[in-house]
Order: sequence, then C-alpha cells, then structure tokens
Amino acid sequence: MTESANKIVDLDQAKSLVGQWQSEGRKVVFTNGCFDIVHLGHVDYLEKARSLGDKLVLALNTDASVSRIKGPLRPVVNEYARARLMAALSFVDTVILFDEPTPLQVIEKLEPDILVKGDDYSVENIVGADFVTNRGGEVKTIPLVKGYSTSSLIEKIREAYS
Repeated sequence: MTESANKIVDLDQAKSLVGQWQSEGRKVVFTNGCFDIVHLGHVDYLEKARSLGDKLVLALNTDASVSRIKGPLRPVVNEYARARLMAALSFVDTVILFDEPTPLQVIEKLEPDILVKGDDYSVENIVGADFVTNRGGEVKTIPLVKGYSTSSLIEKIREAYS
C-alpha cells in the first residue's frame, strides 16, 4: 500500500490515532465534507484548517451520502478516488469515510480539539459544535476562496460542452 493509502482508516483506527496524538500534546483539528472534484478552494481550506493545530482529520462523505446531499448525479469522483486524493495532501493526516447524514457520531467518537468548517457556516450551525465546546475545544470557521465550488465547476463544464 502507498503512504497516502495508509492514511485512509476506519473510525476505530482514527480514534486510536487521535488518542495517540492528543496524549503527545498535539492539537487535533477535525473537518468534513464531500470534496468532489478537488479544486483550489478545497486545498486552501484544508491547508488553513491544518494550520490551526498539529494534526488534521478529514471525514469524507461516502458516495451514497454525497448522492443524498447533492443529488443523484453526484459524486462525480468516487469515494475511493476522493479519499486517495485527500490522503495525498501533505497537510491531511488521516481520512475516514462516513455514511451518516451528519458527522456528529464521528465527532463524538474522535473528540477533536478543534472543529472547523468554511465560513459559509455560522459557528452555532456547525454540527458537533456544542459537543466540542462542552469538552473545552474550539470551533472555528475559515474564509472560503471566492469563485471556487464543485457545483460551479460542473456548471462551467456543462456550459462549455453542451
């Protein structure tokens, strides 16, 4: 297995990694998303998320989950390919897949120190925010790069090739 493929783990393995990192005094940052058709906005967001702590855990929506959220034509890129792409980024320390409607169960199991989402969310609307803050953790938002979204990329491609 490649180094990046080794960064893709199940929830129990992720819990073990997070526990190890926290026992070493490292701050663990958690974020989640679909990350379908990776673009500059994704890279910028994840790099900034990682800079808030020492380790970055990324929970990635499964294909079925993305379809439920984004519609039957999504994802464009399958979950294995999306997970490998995310794991190949040097600032992503581990990737887990989740199929639930929200990442709350994952957040509660992993107990991250810092929970991060894009600034298209308000802190009070971020799933898991109460859990993280009640444990003494932080919840932060990161400014998104304007003009970059998978949906807008798909629309641009549709217009160019229709």
